[in-house]
Amino acid sequence: MRVIAGRWGGRELRAPAGRNTRPTAARVREALFAMLEPLEGATVLDLFAGTGALGIEALSRGAARAVFVERDGGAVRALRGNLSALGVGGEEARVRRQDVAVALGAARRAGETYDLVLIDPPYRGARAGAGALEQALIPLLAPGARVAVESDRRDPLTLALEVVRERRYGDTSITIHRHQ
Repeated sequence: MRVIAGRWGGRELRAPAGRNTRPTAARVREALFAMLEPLEGATVLDLFAGTGALGIEALSRGAARAVFVERDGGAVRALRGNLSALGVGGEEARVRRQDVAVALGAARRAGETYDLVLIDPPYRGARAGAGALEQALIPLLAPGARVAVESDRRDPLTLALEVVRERRYGDTSITIHRHQ
C-alpha cells in the first residue's frame, strides 16, 4: 500500500498482519481524494483510522493537521510507524488510541472542530451506530465541513447530512456529505 499523491506520493505504508484492518484500496483512495480536493490548510479527523492511509493521504495533499482515532493496538502501532517513517511530527498529526465514541466526546469537550472527517468503519454492522456517530460528530464540524464515508455498498453507513457526491467501486460505497 502506498501514498497516492502529494508530498509523500509513492511512499510505502505498512499495515498490521491479520484481518482486523482493511486498508482502503488504492483506486478507491484515488477517487475519494479527487472528489475532496483542494485540501490546503484543512484540519482532518480520521475515524476508524486503521493504518492511517486516509488521513496520511490528506496530509500529503496539503491538509494542515490530522487527528487519527483507532482502538486496535496493532493498527495503532502500524499507524504510528507510518507517521514516523514519513517524518510526521506531533504538530501535524496526533494519534488517539480510543473508541470512536470516547474520542468524539473528548473532542467536543475540548472544543475541537474539523474541516474534513474521514469515516471508514468496519463494514460489518457499520450502520447500526450511525445515529450515535452522527449526533456526536455534528458539534465537531466547522461551517462547510465535509464528511467522507466509506462503507459496504450493500449496507451503507448513512448520515442525515447533505449528500454532495456518491460513488460505488465494487463492494465499496463512498459518500461525501457537507455540513451547512
